[in-house]
Amino acid sequence: MHPVLKMVIQRLALGLLLLWAASVLIFLGTEILPGDVAAAILGQGATEQALANMRAELGLDRPAVTRYLEWLGNALHGDLGVALSNGRDIAEAIGGRMSNTLFLASVAAAISVPLSIFLGLLAVRFRNRWPDKLISAVTLTSISLPEFLLGYVIMYFFSVQWGLFPSVSNINGSMSLGEKLNAVALPAMVLTLVVLAHMMRMTRAAILNVMQSAYIETAELKGLRRFTIIARHAMPNAIAPIVNVVMLNLAYLVVGVVVIEVVFVYPGMGQYLVDHVAKRDVPVVQACGLIFAAVYIGLNLLADIISILSNPRLRHPK
Repeated sequence: MHPVLKMVIQRLALGLLLLWAASVLIFLGTEILPGDVAAAILGQGATEQALANMRAELGLDRPAVTRYLEWLGNALHGDLGVALSNGRDIAEAIGGRMSNTLFLASVAAAISVPLSIFLGLLAVRFRNRWPDKLISAVTLTSISLPEFLLGYVIMYFFSVQWGLFPSVSNINGSMSLGEKLNAVALPAMVLTLVVLAHMMRMTRAAILNVMQSAYIETAELKGLRRFTIIARHAMPNAIAPIVNVVMLNLAYLVVGVVVIEVVFVYPGMGQYLVDHVAKRDVPVVQACGLIFAAVYIGLNLLADIISILSNPRLRHPK
C-alpha cells in the first residue's frame, strides 16, 4: 500500500475514533448535570406520579448505556430527536441555524484567510522593521482582548456612535445577499480580528523557517527580488503548517461562535445551543455538541490530509 494512502486511512480511522469518544463524553456530560429534566419540564408543582410518568415517557427510567446506544444509532441515521421545550424536530431546527452559522463563518474566513496570509508575507518582507512591528502589535492586541469585550467595543463605535451597521445581526431567507452581509458585518469583523493573529503569526513563522534554507540563499544570489523569493519559493514550501493553522481557525469560526452569536443575537447554532441550555433541553444540547465535535474533528482531519498530500517526500517515497 502506498504510504500516503496508508496515512490517510489511519487519519480517517483516528477521526472516527475521536468522534465516538466525543459522543461518549457529550452523553456523559449531559447525564451528570444536576437537576431533573422531568421536573424542569413540568415545574416545581408536579406530583411524584406525574414526574415518574414523564421520566418513563422520556426514557429516563432505562439504563444509561441503552439510552446512549439508541441515541447514537438514531444520530447516525440523521434522527437527532425532538426538542423537549417545544416539541420540534431538532434536525429540522438545526438545519436553518447551521446554515446561518456557516454563512457567518464563511464571510469571516473570506476576509481573514487572505488578509492573514498577505500580512504574514508583508511582515516577513519587512522583518524587524516598523511594518512588521505594527502588524504584530495590532494583531496580538486584538487576540488578547476577550471576544465579548471586543464585540461590545466594536458595536459601540460602529453601531451606536457612527450608525454604520446594525447592532443586532438578524438575518432570514427573504433578505438579499447585500442585506445579509450588512447584517453580519460586525460579528464577522470581531471573528476576523480574533483569528487573524493566529494565522498571521503562523504564516510569518513558517516562511521565516523556510527562508533559512540553502535554495533561498541561491535565489538571493541570483538577484531575485525579495518579495518574489518569498511568494514563489518560500511560500509553497511553508504551506503545510499554514494549512494546519488555517483549518484550526476555520474550525474555531464554526464551533467557537457561541459567544459572538449571543453578543449580537445572531440566529445561529451558538444562540440555539445557549437558549436550550437555559431550558435544560438535553436532546438539543447533545445534538449541538455532537455536530460541533464532528465539524471540529472533520476540519482537523482535513488539515492533516492536506499536510500529508502537500509533502513531496510522502508523495514520492522513492
